[in-house]
Amino acid sequence: MIADSQRKAKREKTSLPEDSLARLWIISPSASASLLEDLDVKLDLEKWSRGVYFFQKCFRAAIVAVNELPVTEETLWLRILGRGETQRTAIDELLALPESNQLRQNTLKLITNLRVIIVQQQETLTEDEQELIMNLSQAYQQWEETTKQQGVQEGVQLERRQVVENLLRFRFGSVDEELARVVDNLLQLAPDDFARFLLELSSLSREELLARFNSHE
Repeated sequence: MIADSQRKAKREKTSLPEDSLARLWIISPSASASLLEDLDVKLDLEKWSRGVYFFQKCFRAAIVAVNELPVTEETLWLRILGRGETQRTAIDELLALPESNQLRQNTLKLITNLRVIIVQQQETLTEDEQELIMNLSQAYQQWEETTKQQGVQEGVQLERRQVVENLLRFRFGSVDEELARVVDNLLQLAPDDFARFLLELSSLSREELLARFNSHE
């Protein structure tokens, strides 16, 4: 990969800063002091957080000891790849994030896919993989429940939209741009208000409907 970057820079006659070169990242749940000493890797706390150990400059490689990483949202996904308490704590942090949080949504999807892949290999699971499934179970169950709730809500909204659009077509012949805006805003009403509006719809002219709609904005 580094050679490819160097060739590209040569073709384009541009310089290639050393910091832009690819680096090999070795993700490990933990790394003992004796191993780190044998590998002669060092921290670079001026530029990187604790838990990231760099080989000599010529190797362009680093070890990430997951259990040593600081507990921040930026390290959350890496810590989920850890083991034991590190992993369990990270999953608890993930589930504590707001449901609308993009990191939470994306990570739960990835966790679900990972769990499915591992479960398919049930007969050959290692002890670490069995622990991983157990730790991921809570996250998977919450993702499953959220997905079901979203499916129900989307189904209700779709059914509401179809009912309103069909009534408007029957009443006015078609649903043009103005009436489409009425539909969008009707769907935001509380259930009681929505039902009340539907009961009144058959007695309203187009002008009255648009005026009534404008009064609700």
